Order: sequence, then structure tokens, then C-alpha cells
Amino acid sequence: MLSEVVDVGTGHIRARGHLTRQGADLLSGTADSLRVSGHTSVVLDLQDVRAADDAGLDILRNLRRRFAAAGGELRIRHAPGGR
Repeated sequence: MLSEVVDVGTGHIRARGHLTRQGADLLSGTADSLRVSGHTSVVLDLQDVRAADDAGLDILRNLRRRFAAAGGELRIRHAPGGR
């Protein structure tokens, strides 16, 4: 299970728990909402994520590419396994 805490003012998302495809979809939707609301840079902090599967990490990599293609930046901090 994954939960998130969002700071709308700074564009910072902090995740906690286990990152799966479903959890990554949740984070992706939140990050996209922040971008659409005007944040060109969004920080995704995974420090409290204790485990992640490949599908979840792939979704976040694709999200980072989408942000870049739209002229924005998704900064992923503390990715599990250094990915």
C-alpha cells in the first residue's frame, strides 16, 4: 500500500509504503495535476518508500519523460535501489 502527502504550494509529493503499478499511477496523477496547475518542476520524494517493483518504477520513469517533453521537470529523490 502506498500513501502520499502533497504540498500544493511547493509542488512536493512525499510517498510512503510499497510502490507498485497502482501506487505509481496514484503518484503520476498527482504529479500531472500539479503540472497542470502551474508547477513546471515537481519533486517526488521516495525516502519513505520501503520497496518498489519494476512496474511502478517504469511508470515513474515514463512520467519523468512526459514532464520533460512538456518542458517541465520531475525530480525523483531517494528512488529505491538508486534507480
